[in-house]
Amino acid sequence: MKKKQKDYENKLKNFDPESSMQETENHYSDEKFWGKVMKYGKQAGKTTVYYSLLLFYVAKSPEVPKSSKMIIVGALSYLIFPVDLIPDFIPAVGLVDDASVIAAAVYKVISYIDGDVKNKAKQKLAKFFDVDTDYADIDEKLSN
Repeated sequence: MKKKQKDYENKLKNFDPESSMQETENHYSDEKFWGKVMKYGKQAGKTTVYYSLLLFYVAKSPEVPKSSKMIIVGALSYLIFPVDLIPDFIPAVGLVDDASVIAAAVYKVISYIDGDVKNKAKQKLAKFFDVDTDYADIDEKLSN
């Protein structure tokens, strides 16, 4: 077991979110995205799910350039891709690589995340997970 853990730790240290996004772009679909959010959302945590929803809604905006949409599709594809650097079913660390890719993409397209996108993401998150959460701490990270 220690060898597997060591292997995962080494992969995580050398993990490059940008190249992972590019490798998985062909695997995205809205249906797969929602399935992944429903299956692993609580395990991934509110920040990762919120960031994923921000990306989802930014990608739907007609004002966002194709180059930024490609970044988003790559990140969301990695999220739903069945073969991850670290398998999602591994407790505590299984979604770390997914969260890293999502966070990297958010910061690449942050200029397109406006109040409308944030509200849509918050409403969807509340609907899916029946939570009414204060997102001020997460939104503050986006503005820094």
